[in-house]
Amino acid sequence: MKNLLIFPPDWLPSEPYLSLPSLASVLRPAGHDVVQMDVNVEMYDLFFSRRFLEHVAGRIAHERQHLQEVQGQRQLDEEEQELLEKLLTCTPELFEQLSNDVERAKKILRSQAFYDIDQLEWATNCLHQTMGLISLGYYPAQICFPPIETDIIYKPFMSSEIIESLDDDQINIYRDVYDMLIRPVMERDQPQMVGISVVQQKQLIPTFTFCKMIKDAFPKTHITLGGNIITRIRDMLPGMENLWELFDSAIVYEGESAYLKLTEAIKNGNDFSTLPNLIYKDEKGVHVNKEVFAESLAELPPPDFDGLPLEKYFVPQLILPYLATRGCYWGRCTFCDHFQGYVEGFRTKQVDHIVEEIHFLKEKYGTRFFHFTDESYPPALFQKLSRRLIDDKLDIAWTTHMRFEES
Repeated sequence: MKNLLIFPPDWLPSEPYLSLPSLASVLRPAGHDVVQMDVNVEMYDLFFSRRFLEHVAGRIAHERQHLQEVQGQRQLDEEEQELLEKLLTCTPELFEQLSNDVERAKKILRSQAFYDIDQLEWATNCLHQTMGLISLGYYPAQICFPPIETDIIYKPFMSSEIIESLDDDQINIYRDVYDMLIRPVMERDQPQMVGISVVQQKQLIPTFTFCKMIKDAFPKTHITLGGNIITRIRDMLPGMENLWELFDSAIVYEGESAYLKLTEAIKNGNDFSTLPNLIYKDEKGVHVNKEVFAESLAELPPPDFDGLPLEKYFVPQLILPYLATRGCYWGRCTFCDHFQGYVEGFRTKQVDHIVEEIHFLKEKYGTRFFHFTDESYPPALFQKLSRRLIDDKLDIAWTTHMRFEES
């Protein structure tokens, strides 16, 4: 059965997110066809291209003409006048210059030139300027790079505003992202199932935008949502009737086995009522299954990054994420609710298993750079792992997240 897995914007485009490769690693050995789309990195690669800037130039020209027509009928208010003045600075010469510059800027970020501070500064300034121009094409949205400051006006934590944003052609840039990136894949591959991994709040509007546009064009496609944010809103989700028109099911907590079982149930036409970690909709309404399941880390395969555009991340060397533990061994920080993503406590792979998988990923994907994305690595485990990495001469560079402990 063909599955399209989507990681939506907005996220830092510096490395793959681990959710899709984790799902692919269990789906493919079970005989399912998987297409992985990191729409986040593909989107930024698209933004910084002649193709998209020509699209933005058309939007800006249309808005400029509209304001000039309004100006001929009445005096523009202060906001309209300020916007028109900005639009008038967007000349064909500026678009031509930026169309050339963004390609050079991407090459700098993806090459050894990244380490030249002058070239890096020029490249980042170029991309910031380009995002400012793109934002004018979707005014009053603010589309930013890095994406943490992006604001498309609508509030992603209010379902009513999510719904309102979906058909907004002026502000909702993700409608164009769908048309340019996802729709061609849907038309080419015709997947029976689409899984979307939502790991932060800002991804909700793009996620539901994609859901609506997929359902409009491919109503029989089963859409499943998962990820940390979906788990966090699991108690409220069944009551969000307006959103359930846009997708079919949601997987909460850990997803590898749950998503595989759902895929096989859809393929075989089986009942969903006994599947683990599942909320789903049928003709009778929305159902929350009672069965929950936690993965045995020893039984999970290493992540499968095949099919992701590994050359498009905005870094000079490929960085791969790797997770050796789940949960947090400490779990007592009052400001943190990350534990809500799991039904079991802290678990870890054995050191031999960790080293074996890191070696496998290093050789398969040709990189020595790793991001250990564990919530917080236990010092005792990491001391053992560090010694093994040295003793086995694995020769990797890594970064991770740790809690300061007394030694």
